[in-house]
Amino acid sequence: MKIISYNVNGIRSAMSKGFLNWLSSERPDVLCLQEIKASPEQVGVFELEEMGYHHFWHPAQKKGYSGVAIFSRLNPNHVEYGCGMKQYDDEGRVLRADFGDLSVISVYHPSGSSGDERQAFKMQWLVDFHEYIKNLEKKRPQLIISGDYNICHKPIDIHNPVSNANTSGFKPEEREWMENFIQSGFIDTFRYFNDQPHQYSWWSYRAAARVKNLGWRIDYNMATSNLKSRLSSAAILGNVIHSDHCPVAVELEV
Repeated sequence: MKIISYNVNGIRSAMSKGFLNWLSSERPDVLCLQEIKASPEQVGVFELEEMGYHHFWHPAQKKGYSGVAIFSRLNPNHVEYGCGMKQYDDEGRVLRADFGDLSVISVYHPSGSSGDERQAFKMQWLVDFHEYIKNLEKKRPQLIISGDYNICHKPIDIHNPVSNANTSGFKPEEREWMENFIQSGFIDTFRYFNDQPHQYSWWSYRAAARVKNLGWRIDYNMATSNLKSRLSSAAILGNVIHSDHCPVAVELEV
C-alpha cells in the first residue's frame, strides 16, 4: 500500500499546474491532502472518479482556507470527519479513513507564523491533538498519521537551525512536542529509512529557496510502532512541483 501526504496549498492551483497528470502517473493507493482551500463542488471530481478514486473532503468553514481531503483507490470501511473539537473542525484539520484494521489520517497542523495569537492556538492544538490520538489508539491501534505538522523535529530537518532557533515551526517547545509524540509510540517513517541531511518538504517562495534547496522538513507520515514490520520504504518526492510543499510517501506491506 502506497500512502502519500501532500500539502497542495490550494487544490485548484495545484490542478492548474498538472496535479491530475501527476496523480494519474503516481497512482498512490491513498493520498492525504492538506490546505485544499476548496470544497469538491468548486473543483469538479469527474477526473478523480475516472481514475478510480473515492474522495472525501473536510474543508474549513472559512472559504479558501485550510481543509483536508483523502483520495483513495480503496473504498474505506468508515470515514470520520473531524476530531470532535469544534474550534479545530471548523478549520478542517483532521480526516480519517479506516481500511480494515488500518486507519489513515490526513492532518493539517496549524501554523503559528502569523503572530502570538495563532502560535498560542497551535500550542493548544498540539496538546489536544495528542490527547485525541491517544484516545483513538484505544479503539484504532494501527494508525498512519499523514500531513503537514508545521514543525521541524531536529536541526537536520531545517537548512538554517541556528537563525531559526526561535522561529515558529522550530521553537524548542514545538520540537519537544514532536519528540514526545514520537516517543509515545510513533515512527517518523522517512527517518526510519533515511538519515541523510538536506531532505526537505517545504521551501519559501522567496529568494529562490527551492532552487537552492533551502528548505524545511515539516511533512510526515507517522506510523504507530506496531506497524514497524510492515514498513517497506519512504521517500520525499522533491521533484514534484505543484505547491511550495512536495509530496512525502510511505509504502507498507499489506
